[in-house]
Amino acid sequence: MASAEPRTDNKRIARQIPEAVATAGDLDLIDTICTVDFADHSPLGEVEGREAFRQQMEGIRAAFDDFSATVDDVIAEGDTVAMRVTLRGTHTGEFMGIEPTGEAFEVGNMVFTRIEDGKIAERWVLPDMLGMMQQVGAVDVPER
Repeated sequence: MASAEPRTDNKRIARQIPEAVATAGDLDLIDTICTVDFADHSPLGEVEGREAFRQQMEGIRAAFDDFSATVDDVIAEGDTVAMRVTLRGTHTGEFMGIEPTGEAFEVGNMVFTRIEDGKIAERWVLPDMLGMMQQVGAVDVPER
């Protein structure tokens, strides 16, 4: 029977982006925990490479100066880690061309992370963008 240790280590590695990079702002950690050809797939666009990912994270942290990502659940199987994450923040800077509204948001986010040789090689991220945009006052949804 295979040891659970690699899955536990993969969980620890995957959690570092939401906890240390996104929430704590340790953007230098990206160079340590991500592969050179790292890829991130999200509604914000396809990101290839560590520097492009760093720039994307800088933009998010500038748009939401109190941004946080709380890991609620983590499941690992093979080289993949699945996480349910709660995102929070206050819209204090431009985001996706939308001027700051000063409104706060709290939404769910699903993240699948692929680990390769102890580093993050690829992520698929699916936050509740509609919920976030509604909460910060950027979009209205018609009432039924």
